[in-house]
Amino acid sequence: MKKGLIILIILGVIAFGLYQWAVGFNNTAVELEANAKTAWSNVESAYQRRNDLIGNLVKTVQGAADFERGTLTDVIEARAKATSTTIDVDNITPQSMAAFQEAQSGLTGALSKLMVVVERYPELKANQNFLELQAQLEGTENRINVERNRFNEKVNLYDIHTTKFPGKLLAGLFGFEEMARYQADPGSEQAPNVEFDFN
Repeated sequence: MKKGLIILIILGVIAFGLYQWAVGFNNTAVELEANAKTAWSNVESAYQRRNDLIGNLVKTVQGAADFERGTLTDVIEARAKATSTTIDVDNITPQSMAAFQEAQSGLTGALSKLMVVVERYPELKANQNFLELQAQLEGTENRINVERNRFNEKVNLYDIHTTKFPGKLLAGLFGFEEMARYQADPGSEQAPNVEFDFN
């Protein structure tokens, strides 16, 4: 009788310890996942700020220069595509991340082309509204980079927690899957070749 009671107590302590471990793992994973999702929302917010500024930039450029319509059309279309491509924060997959990045890269390329063509218009470069918008866009690009880095840091913490042993055993049981990180665009490791062709 005494021996059976001791065994029950030991089994109870072990069961309680396993329960505490599982609850601790789950709660930490939930917190880390929520932090990563919030960080992604901050990335989207930074991109939204850029999209909002682009509308003002296009209007300023249109009003200040007899401008190449094709370049403005490219920027407007790229902006529309970038704003329509979103990621469900509850399903951040490598595929959805790649589609989002592709849309944002198209907008970045169109903006770069716009800034190069603007060099032809001295009256535009002297326009205070344009200079302010250009500074705002530069600042926004820096914010976007900072937020992408913060997102990757949060995802890293979450992924480490859910893939390290023995937590990995519980991750699958509780439905925690690895999250996709924001990655550099293909070819971005190469220095860009900048050419100013105004002919």
